[in-house]
Amino acid sequence: MEKVKGPMAGCTTATCGWRALLLPQLNRQSLYVYGSEMAVEKECMRQLQSGVFVIHPFSLMRSYYIMGMMAITFLNLIGIPMEIAFVDGTSGLAWEGFNVFSDTLFLIDVALNFRMGIIAEDGEEAILDLKRIRLSYLRTWFIPDVIAAFPIGYILLFADLQYYNEDNPSKTNKMMRILMFVRILSLIRLARVSRLVRFFNEVEKVSNANLEVVRLFFRVLSLFMMIFLLCHWNGCIQYFVPMLEEFPTDCWVRKENLMNASVSVKYSWGVFRALSQMIALSYGSMDAPTNYVEMWIVMVSMVSGCLMYTVLVANATTMIANRPGGQRVQEQDEPLGALHSCSCASATITRRYGGKWFQEKDVMHTVSSALKEQIMMVMCSRLLRKVPMFQNREENFINSVLLKLEYEVFLEGDSIVRENVPGDRMFFIDHGQVLMETDSYDRELCDGDFFGETCVLTKGKHRATVKALTDCQCFSLSCDDFKEVLLCFPDISKDIEQLVQLNSEGEPV
Repeated sequence: MEKVKGPMAGCTTATCGWRALLLPQLNRQSLYVYGSEMAVEKECMRQLQSGVFVIHPFSLMRSYYIMGMMAITFLNLIGIPMEIAFVDGTSGLAWEGFNVFSDTLFLIDVALNFRMGIIAEDGEEAILDLKRIRLSYLRTWFIPDVIAAFPIGYILLFADLQYYNEDNPSKTNKMMRILMFVRILSLIRLARVSRLVRFFNEVEKVSNANLEVVRLFFRVLSLFMMIFLLCHWNGCIQYFVPMLEEFPTDCWVRKENLMNASVSVKYSWGVFRALSQMIALSYGSMDAPTNYVEMWIVMVSMVSGCLMYTVLVANATTMIANRPGGQRVQEQDEPLGALHSCSCASATITRRYGGKWFQEKDVMHTVSSALKEQIMMVMCSRLLRKVPMFQNREENFINSVLLKLEYEVFLEGDSIVRENVPGDRMFFIDHGQVLMETDSYDRELCDGDFFGETCVLTKGKHRATVKALTDCQCFSLSCDDFKEVLLCFPDISKDIEQLVQLNSEGEPV
């Protein structure tokens, strides 16, 4: 397959306008998914030719949008509990404006998700069809997102305006109760924590940094942010519950004389009590709980502290166990890369081996011959049938050849074969891009292409040098293994011998 050239290959804001922001960018993740620069260019062409407004998962706009939404979500998860617990209805115009802005942004996000491309479960392609995107969103996150995006900020703004403009004392008290109810109702916005987790996962997917380092960094960052949010929410609850009871005489707030303290002092004492209870050092003050409400708060804090400690230890253990080891192949971030085309086999192997890198041959030897045949059929059948001498052959012959294929990985810059050097195998490119060089021409090959077919038939010399332009995942078929298969199929063996004689003056490598 020749390299695609044309106006789509260099689409920028100057040539494509604002639509360039919706197209996939050339980065580590897109190269990992599509295999080569040419495949990324084809993906850009596919999206441009569709003529539909869809934001690609690997686009520049998607990257910046996720970063911005992640920051806004985190600020909401910090500010909403503080507003409910400490501001006492005097949050000010700035905070009310931020609430309205956030609610508007989350409502827009719900609408944009109907035009946000998604990555398929097998990680092999981006889904850009509007019908599939909408069905997927409606079946998964639409209802939680609508609940989390409920425009409480608008209701609070309207209630505050009515409260400040009301002179009748009875109506003022009534509005005060309504305002308190709405503020409690605004706790529903804490459901946005699920979106924060999703944004973290999506940032990891679209990042342009080293994949293993990014996964580790975001895993640690998300873990500490969740621990911080848990402590923060607990600290706000410590003050919020006594406030709902109108500060009983035996509550800790009155004992510490915090009724007229500043927000920072109240918050500091609340977080201090929360941390003291969560790590089981004390009750947060010198005295034990004085009523059943405080007793339940302390118990819930202790249980949440135990869960926090368990999650921290479990994640730390997982990170240490899955750290990059000597058995991993350089730059290979997914286990058993050759198996990613077969989602069932890949999931089975990943569960069995814990997500670590193992030699492909060792793994394949552990499965039964029937399962091995099915795995190879799913992974390599399409590669084999692109070769003329394997087209229109019987299934038994194809299956026998598939079982002889060997998985090989070449890193960027490796010379796979050299011109005028004898060879004994042919190669099928599953994922990646190579350059075939001769004195008369250069040619780029990518996913689904093959080379070295002459050598597998005659063990002759290679007629070109082939170098890996990207990390390549290939399958190879040796001459000896191929002849062993042909012994069982004499009719096909005669046809291939005739094919070799007819094409003895051809161009194969």
